[in-house]
Amino acid sequence: MSVEVERKFLCNADILKTLEETGVCVGQRQFRDQYFDNPSFDLTLRDMWLRKRKECWELKCPITVNMTEEASGVQSKAAALCSRYREITNLREIHQRVKDVLKEVCGDGETDAGPSQEDESWLSEMNLVCYADFTTVRQSFTLEEKGVQIDLDQADFGYHVGELEVLVPEAGDVQCALEKIERTAEKLGLIGDQQVDGKMNVYLQRNYPEHYARLLREHVL
Repeated sequence: MSVEVERKFLCNADILKTLEETGVCVGQRQFRDQYFDNPSFDLTLRDMWLRKRKECWELKCPITVNMTEEASGVQSKAAALCSRYREITNLREIHQRVKDVLKEVCGDGETDAGPSQEDESWLSEMNLVCYADFTTVRQSFTLEEKGVQIDLDQADFGYHVGELEVLVPEAGDVQCALEKIERTAEKLGLIGDQQVDGKMNVYLQRNYPEHYARLLREHVL
């Protein structure tokens, strides 16, 4: 289990030129994302994002912000522009965490066996349905800042966005990751102090505007 520290940005011609001239392209790939929740959106309203990507399950859960991460102005700016989620990829742990959240829907009884990659009956048992399904073409780069990956994403619903990402081991140094992202952003010439919407934000705006508005009201997004 790791913590994903990420900053979104909009890629322009100057940023692309910097990446092509000074960065290293580490590959391009295409993947399909399917996001699941119950009809009441009880997971996303708790800022929990259950998805299936390339036949593997992932659950992104929010982490508590350590106020010492924001000791200076630069650190505060970096922290405000970055998201931080615990990324769980173990299917049994995902199943248990989702079950805990949806216990009022699923009941408190224990199942005889945990879920498997092949058997997805647990989705219907928890009344989980796919509410988002889209494909992304991703081109990935690195600069000299070790541990920072730069992704340029093109989603098939017409949204392009860039991501600066650092994966931090459980109990690792999130502050160090924030500083790495800040230095990389400066090298790319990123300016401004407004958060950029990620793919799911835009997908929800376009397809579930009422739910998106509620997520904003409840300060999930």
